[in-house]
Amino acid sequence: MTKLEQIERSIAALSPKELEAFAKWFEAFRADDMWDMQIEADAKAGRLDKLAERALAEVRAGRTRPL
Repeated sequence: MTKLEQIERSIAALSPKELEAFAKWFEAFRADDMWDMQIEADAKAGRLDKLAERALAEVRAGRTRPL
């Protein structure tokens, strides 16, 4: 049995309450994953370059403060 089949069987055996909790967790898990992939794609495509340049200019000009 593959890992996926084991997971499918485990999910099928959950109670309705457990299934609801799992669904919420998995939705949040996927959202984080999708967010990371989108940020990575945007960075590789250069879509964040202007923001990075602006932030670095602010730092060089002394218009920032430590976190």
